[in-house]
Amino acid sequence: MADARSAAMTPEELRNRSMQFAVRTVRFCRTLPEAWEARRIGGQLLDAATSTAINYRAAGRGRSHREFTAKIGVVVEEADESLGWLELIAQVQLAGGPELVWLLGESRELVAIFGSSYATAKEKDRLDRQEKRTRRSKSRLSNNPDRRSPDHPIADSPTEDCP
Repeated sequence: MADARSAAMTPEELRNRSMQFAVRTVRFCRTLPEAWEARRIGGQLLDAATSTAINYRAAGRGRSHREFTAKIGVVVEEADESLGWLELIAQVQLAGGPELVWLLGESRELVAIFGSSYATAKEKDRLDRQEKRTRRSKSRLSNNPDRRSPDHPIADSPTEDCP
């Protein structure tokens, strides 16, 4: 669950927070045992945690809202993958201690924050598409008076009552 500081975070603060998570993960991975499985899992964690921070930076430079949404989706996946690798490290007891506890907590919060941002962005995209379709439909109808129902009486036809 996200903590109170995430409620009003600016994009810059979240960029810094995700970068801090990546930096601390790099340092944590340096402390893992030299065993091949620890190095392999540590490498996967390193990839996911650093991708979380770097992809969030890229999302802020999206050329459109749809591109932003797609990039935030990648950020959510990477943050969740980071959490998965950290949980695996804890379960197989490759490492422990307060830094692992902090990284687990922070990764859970980042997943929640970015997941919420992604859901909001997806909803905005959906509403934007819906509004665009509605505008396009209204525009077509208002620009073409001949787009009437076949049952609609034609006002221009002569009637017997008119002189």
